[in-house]
Amino acid sequence: MSDITAPTRGAATLHDVARVAGVSLATASRVLNGSTRKVAESYRERVEAAAEQLGYSANLSAQATARGTSAIVALLVADIADPYFGQLASGVARGADEAGLVVTIAITERDPQREVKLVRALRGQRPRGLILAASRVEGPDAVGLQGELDAFSNMGGRVVVVGPGGGAARSVAVDNHGGAAALGAALARLGYRDAIVVAAAEGIRTSDDRLAGFSEGFTAAGGAIREVRRVGFTRDAGYEAAADLLTGDVEAGTLIFGISDVVAIGIMSAVRDAGRQVGADIAVAGFDDIATGRDIRPGLTTVRVPLEDLGHRALRAATDPEWEADEPQLPLEVIVRGSTPKR
Repeated sequence: MSDITAPTRGAATLHDVARVAGVSLATASRVLNGSTRKVAESYRERVEAAAEQLGYSANLSAQATARGTSAIVALLVADIADPYFGQLASGVARGADEAGLVVTIAITERDPQREVKLVRALRGQRPRGLILAASRVEGPDAVGLQGELDAFSNMGGRVVVVGPGGGAARSVAVDNHGGAAALGAALARLGYRDAIVVAAAEGIRTSDDRLAGFSEGFTAAGGAIREVRRVGFTRDAGYEAAADLLTGDVEAGTLIFGISDVVAIGIMSAVRDAGRQVGADIAVAGFDDIATGRDIRPGLTTVRVPLEDLGHRALRAATDPEWEADEPQLPLEVIVRGSTPKR
């Protein structure tokens, strides 16, 4: 290897690496940019040692051109500030680190057309996989997404949907319907007979499945759904819906089910601000078991979803050619805490 040291100004280039290693530019490129062409092991070692000496960072665009895909996995989430997506992203990142990949995150803001534009833009990066973790929207607002996903797949990328899949996409599903049904039945067995559900807009699959499952489980065990408020998936949406509800006649002993823990935490704050008590007066339940729900008092009754495991599984589905489509769904568990005491 040459004794030439790293340049003192600016980032090291591929030309610098080739010069220090004493090889051609083409050989250095084949080693560092992921070409499938064979390179003698002695040359490979020299190039890698020179790259380390110079602090050279490979050009991801060049790698994508050489390989047809890059060492990137793209993750689309609705809201990175929502702990649900944060915990799921943590699992994706853990799996990516194990696979030697980099995760890039894009935020859809629960806007179907923004999601379409993001998928279109991400295709240009040629990520190895695309994980869609934002809540699926069904209906006319989602027009165009399937075409973009098909185009991504045709370029050699792999699409993974967290939830029910479609087309050629792999699916890593959560039994939202079954988990919510189990929660509804458990709360009815605790003695609750009247429930209000604070859900997201109609057509958002996660919310619709949880609403249907909870209604089924609660009514089958002797309860009745008094009202459904469709707002959103945010803490503020839960707060505003509950604050409005509590200006009316909400009797003590009523249960309010927030479609997610984040929504339920907003509901709990509104109950307190209305001068009512969470649990002893108005019961509140959520879904997901985010860490915050375990720490607040009273603790939030919920359905535990193993979110980090879910993210890790989604990453594996995006990258593992031997991934099995018929893997069993991750187990969910009803967790009863102080926000829903026995009646």
